[in-house]
Amino acid sequence: EVQLVESGGGLVQPGGSLRLSCAASGFAFRWSDMSWVRQAPGKGPEWVSGISSAGGNTYYTDSVKGRFTISRDNAKNTLYLQMDSLKPEDTAVYYCVRGRSSWRSNWPPSGQGTQVTVSS
Repeated sequence: EVQLVESGGGLVQPGGSLRLSCAASGFAFRWSDMSWVRQAPGKGPEWVSGISSAGGNTYYTDSVKGRFTISRDNAKNTLYLQMDSLKPEDTAVYYCVRGRSSWRSNWPPSGQGTQVTVSS
């Protein structure tokens, strides 16, 4: 059974930072491209960032380029998202999802997500 458990969210002021983690199990994590996808209240899912299976290639949506950094540790089966210079528009539930260009085929996600709230 595929399990993806996100953590690290919280309430942070604009300009602050958070580091999200996603613990993966039940599939070959080291061979899987992975993504972070977020969903704000009343809106559809938005792909945020993706990473290749070995971690050598990373991809970002324009609104987070230069502020977010995706990474992974295949030895620990864990995906990360470092979020800096956070803005109120980053407020959403963040999910890790298998795949990059194919992430929609793995939506809805198996995890509960982690809430990120950016507010003063």
